[in-house]
Order: sequence, then structure tokens, then C-alpha cells
Amino acid sequence: MRIIHTSDWHLGQYFFTKSRAAEHKHFLQWLIEKIVQHQVDALLIAGDIFDTGSPPSYARELYNQFIVALQPTGCQLVILGGNHDSVATLNESKSLLSYLNTTVITQAEPEDITQQIKILNNREGHAGAILCAIPYLRPRDIITSQAGQSGAQKQQALQDAITKHYHSLYQQACALREQFGQTLPIIATGHLTTVGASTTDSVRDIYIGTLEAFPAQSFPPADYIALGHIHRPQVIGKSEHIRYSGSPIPLSFDELGQEKSVCLVDFKSGKLDNITLLPIPHYQPMQLIRGNLKQIEGQLHSFREYQGERPVWLDIEVATQDYLPDIQKRIQALSESLPVEIILLRRSKSTRQLSLSAQNKETLTELSVNEVFERRLALAEIDDPVQKQRLTTLFKQTLDDISQQ
Repeated sequence: MRIIHTSDWHLGQYFFTKSRAAEHKHFLQWLIEKIVQHQVDALLIAGDIFDTGSPPSYARELYNQFIVALQPTGCQLVILGGNHDSVATLNESKSLLSYLNTTVITQAEPEDITQQIKILNNREGHAGAILCAIPYLRPRDIITSQAGQSGAQKQQALQDAITKHYHSLYQQACALREQFGQTLPIIATGHLTTVGASTTDSVRDIYIGTLEAFPAQSFPPADYIALGHIHRPQVIGKSEHIRYSGSPIPLSFDELGQEKSVCLVDFKSGKLDNITLLPIPHYQPMQLIRGNLKQIEGQLHSFREYQGERPVWLDIEVATQDYLPDIQKRIQALSESLPVEIILLRRSKSTRQLSLSAQNKETLTELSVNEVFERRLALAEIDDPVQKQRLTTLFKQTLDDISQQ
């Protein structure tokens, strides 16, 4: 049995007003080629197929075109909902896609967890693996709030509920494996933050109630656990079988130093045999340059020799403590006629902090939403750390709720 594990496509994302449509189309064509080349039996997408709950029409079109293009390959497709995905949006085509060898799981089904147990067939049409198909777990789907609980008790109750959900599905999978009378591998999925996972700027914090991260040791002993939500590909807890595949394209400039890939996973004799990372070719050149104005001028000058087909998207980080009202015009003048597009122009974070302490001017465009909240919270001069933590948690929950509307 051979699968490909991928996640966090974020179809429909606008990158500082720039569409990612061309990049996503290039990736999807490449993915079809790899599925054919490696004779992949099943493709698992571990959440965040779309960037928003109401994706633009071209993103839906890419989604539908990919599923149609996948059909001649004979590869089974399983799509798990993520925190960016709308349950209603994914469900609207769920029944139709079931006729195209595609399973869509949008939310937990605590009343009938067997709905999340799926058989993955190999190309010969025989059972090749059992899947515990677990999407992003919303608190209302797996737990009932109890009055009078402390913050720590709520956090522990939610962690216990997630653990119970995983282990209940795993036990169901084990029972099904016994019915088959075969040594079938058991695969689990998930869309959440685990303890120790390394995030990037483009990852939106998931606050499931008050639970920030799920401990890896609480996962059941599945043969492979395919995770989504974290955009940096990584192994969790030194366990080779617990992995984030990462996003297929850089979703923020701080992801530029990492190689994007999908996980090609082989099973033999009912057990995990091998994991191969298939590197995804870059399509849109992107680069971060930083320094003072003189250093930036020198770095921009080097692009005069650039011969690529597409202009380079630049994030320019200026290190200066001086307030420069004409900095944008100066940078634009330096980059004029160069094969580059300045996507983001900002002062470095350390410089911004020094500027704030020196009471220099700073614009909201240079701050993230979280930074604005943190500055305002500091001005409130709240002495009680419990109250400050509670306000921070409520703020992040509100952001998450807004993003899902």
C-alpha cells in the first residue's frame, strides 16, 4: 500500500494582494504526475484545502478540476477539513464527490464514530489500510462544557476528549482489522498543533477552548499519523511515523528557507516500511532582503543579472531607527526597472521595538493583529497574570471564530 500525505493547500490565498492561483495550479499538475509516476493508491489531504470558509470561484474550480484529473490515475482521495475550511462549503459537494472515489470528512461524528473509519483500497481493489479519518476537532463536536470548571480543568477535559476520540477510533479500526483477518496498517490523521511543533508566521494559532497544543504521546499507536495545520514539514517527538507534511508552497516569507514536499509513505506486510519526501519544485521566486538603506541598495542591484521567467517577490526589512517618511518612495526608486515586485516593506522587529521605546512614529501596517493587542494589553497595566492570560486566550478565540465565519 502506498499513500501520499499532504496538507495546507490554502487554495484561494491572497499573498499581500497577490493571487497564488498560478503556483497552486503548477503544484496540482506536479502532484498528478507524481501520483502516476509512483503508482500511489491513496492521497490524504490533512486539512485546510481552502484558505477561507468562502473561497473565491477560481479556488473552487482548481479544487474540482484536480479531483476530475485524479480519476484516470485510480488513486483514492480523502479530504479532511481544517480550521480554515468551512464545514458547509466542503459538505456542499461531498455526496457528488463520493461518486468520484473521493471521501470528504468535515467534522467529528461522536454519535457514530464509524463514519470516520475508512478502508483504503490498493490498485488491485483489495483492502490495503484502515484509516481513522480525523479532521480539525471543534470543541462543540467532542465535549460538553461543564459549569464551575477552572481554566486548568477545562483544558484537561478537552485534552482528554481529544485523546478519547482518537483512541475510540483506533479501537474501532483494530476491531475492523480483526474482521478482515489481515494484517492491515492503521493510519490516523489530524489537524491540530502538537507539543513541540515548529510554526511559521503564516500559521494561525488554534485555540481549542483553552488547549494550545496536544501532546504527541496521547496519540494511539497507529502505524502512521498524517498531520496538518503546521506549514513547516517536520517529525514530531522523534517519532518518524508522526509527521506534518507542511504546506506545498511558502505561505509566508519566513518559510523561504525550507524545502516544500509531500510525504510518500509505503506499507508492507501491514506495517510502515518507508517514508520518502518528494520535493516540490519552486514556481514563484521569493526572497527576503534586509539591512540598512545602503545594504538594501546593493542587494537590489544584484537582481539586474536575474534571468528568471517570473519577477521575484520581495520582502524588504529595513534596519534603521530613523523615521523616514519617504522610505517607500526611496525603495521604489531603487527597484525601478528591476525584475522584482516589492510585496512587503517594513522595518525590522528589533528596530520597531527600539523605535517604540524611543517614541518614534509607527504605523499599524507594520504591526500584526496580535502585536496591536499585546501593546494595548501592556498599556492597561493589569497586575493579575491570570486575568491577563484569560484576556489573551479570549482574544485569540475571537480571532479564530472570526476566521471561520
